[in-house]
Amino acid sequence: MAVLSLISRTSSRRSVRALGVASASVALALGAAGNALACDISEFSAAAECEGGKGVITVTDVDPAGIPATVTVYLQNNGSDAEKIGEQVVKGSREGSTITFAADWKPNAEYRIHVRADQYVDEDIKPNLVTPSTPCKTEDTPAPTPSESSSTPAGETETPAPEPSTSAPEPAQSESTAPAAVPGNAPSPAAGESNLAETGANSNTGVIVGVAAALVAVGGGAVFFGLRRRGANSNR
Repeated sequence: MAVLSLISRTSSRRSVRALGVASASVALALGAAGNALACDISEFSAAAECEGGKGVITVTDVDPAGIPATVTVYLQNNGSDAEKIGEQVVKGSREGSTITFAADWKPNAEYRIHVRADQYVDEDIKPNLVTPSTPCKTEDTPAPTPSESSSTPAGETETPAPEPSTSAPEPAQSESTAPAAVPGNAPSPAAGESNLAETGANSNTGVIVGVAAALVAVGGGAVFFGLRRRGANSNR
């Protein structure tokens, strides 16, 4: 009986020890599996992309456990946060879950992206995100305005418009001042005789007319008497 009792106690102790070792192994396995499924910063990535001609920042979470994580994006300036762009919650997946921040980033800008997921993650994605040197959309260049020379048909030369004259226009002939009378060679009458010359007084005009009339009368009488003498001689 004593021998059987001793064997029974020894077997029980061995069974307990085996059970303890097995339990410890299971606990270690479960702990390792839990750590493997836990959220990690290495499962997050960020990129600067373009959508519809505007810049955006995308963050992708490939955590297969699907633990919710809060992602916050900050614009950097000289190594410090200059502006908070936005904050969103992402639930990862084995294929990857992506969230988008409308940042409208500028070339070569730097952004800090922080991830917080319960007790698993509370740190930044390293290194900071630097945007490309090329913008998403270049500024539209205005079309050149056609020059005056291009608007002229081929083969024709555009005549420049006459420049306005700054001098006063010359008066017309009718509006100009009458030229001064040019004195002739005849002597000008005296000051006292100018009025008399205009009316005909104190001149030799009457004498000349009388002499001319007398000469005409004499000439007419001579012709008359000459004709009579010719007639008388012819009657004889």
